[in-house]
Amino acid sequence: MPELSHRRRMLVLSICCMSLLIVSLDNTALNVALPSMQRELHATTSGLQWTIDAYTLVLASLLMLAGSTADRIGRKRVFMAGLVIFTAGSLLCSLAPNLELLVVFRMVQAVGGSMLNPVAMSIITNTFTDPRERARAIGVWGAVVGISMAAGPLAGGLLVESVGWRSIFWVNLPVGLAALLLTLRFVPESRAPRPRRPDPVGQVLVIALFGSLTYAIIEAPDASLARVLPFAAVAVAALLALLIYEPRRAEPLIDLRFFHSAPFSGATGIAVSAFAALGGFLFLSTLYLQNVRGLDALHAGLWMLPMAVPTLLCAPLSGRLVGSRGPRLPLLIAGAAMTVSGLLFALFEAETSNLTLFLGYVLFGIGFGFVNAPITNTAVSGMPRAQAGVAAAVASTSRQLGQTLGVAVIGAVLAAGIGSSPYRDTFVSAARPGWWILAACGAAVLILGLLTSGRWAHRTAERTAERLETAEVRQPVGTSG
Repeated sequence: MPELSHRRRMLVLSICCMSLLIVSLDNTALNVALPSMQRELHATTSGLQWTIDAYTLVLASLLMLAGSTADRIGRKRVFMAGLVIFTAGSLLCSLAPNLELLVVFRMVQAVGGSMLNPVAMSIITNTFTDPRERARAIGVWGAVVGISMAAGPLAGGLLVESVGWRSIFWVNLPVGLAALLLTLRFVPESRAPRPRRPDPVGQVLVIALFGSLTYAIIEAPDASLARVLPFAAVAVAALLALLIYEPRRAEPLIDLRFFHSAPFSGATGIAVSAFAALGGFLFLSTLYLQNVRGLDALHAGLWMLPMAVPTLLCAPLSGRLVGSRGPRLPLLIAGAAMTVSGLLFALFEAETSNLTLFLGYVLFGIGFGFVNAPITNTAVSGMPRAQAGVAAAVASTSRQLGQTLGVAVIGAVLAAGIGSSPYRDTFVSAARPGWWILAACGAAVLILGLLTSGRWAHRTAERTAERLETAEVRQPVGTSG
């Protein structure tokens, strides 16, 4: 990619952020609409889980394929294809006549979404080559998540109350079209100098692992052991097969050598933990505010602001701190804030009082605002630029896998606790184990942040980058294992 002027780089960043906005806005707005969808489509708790997880599951399964494909055939080309498919999937979702087809169309959306965020991050990484400038750009990228968290519940609540939940998907249409036209005009094409071949076996194993694991978790409260156990066995077998098969390939879908870098491994674990907490937090909060407190979608969206506004304000601050002082301080703040937030709900039933509910939301928003920039920067900063797409895709996959598991596990715990009882009668006690899980996720962010941001961890990243660059030079173009 040729060196761009500062103004052009800012324009590319803005276009990439538009893709993140429609994906994040869609997810946050949809959470507010869950109770309305539950009533209209007669969905169970597991049905609501599939509405969210069908999207994040497909996204997690295809992100690495999208990242490596973009490195190979062109990031701009794949990014534009993703915009087209995501926008078309949004239109189909708005027309879905039942829950089953809505889940299918959400999967179509996810196919397009898999081509957006990791590819956009790869474009940003290759556009902003200066480490400090890149950290600030990633901070802006993280702030867009805060904007979507602030605007999503409000916009979603207003649309649900005035038009209906289907109108949430209409928002993606004009933004997706505008991003497509701007990308065509202003984003330069780029690709890796040494393209990687596809890894179909690895891709099938990833889909089998993520899909079977999610199904087993979501269906466990209602299905028999004989029905769930085969899927759990498939997940274990797929994981073992990946660990055995991928290192044997010269160009694997998942390059396990990345995990020799302690910061990269830590960023992966932090991403899973933080986004599992986010997925579970939003799921519990939405159902509590509307099904227990009886708020309409708009007022439930307003209650999300104490979480969304700190995320919006803290994300760019986190990016600046990462650029000037490294990732440790933002990760410690994030882990501590998310842990305390979870403990407020687990120990003191924070949802039963307006004051503690507000405080719990603020703390979680601060924690999540600080966590995103160090994840992304740590994941890609130690990798060779030629493999930026794959590295960014692994980080994005970790996010989506975390959110998928968060909704699946927390939803399963909630469904098991509530059973056939009304939400109002049993929600607080049924949700308590879920809040403990979210507090544990925050503690994991804190501990991993401490372990993987020191000098020792930095040295492992340098050694890993050197080995990867040496391997790239020695390997002939187009070889396969």
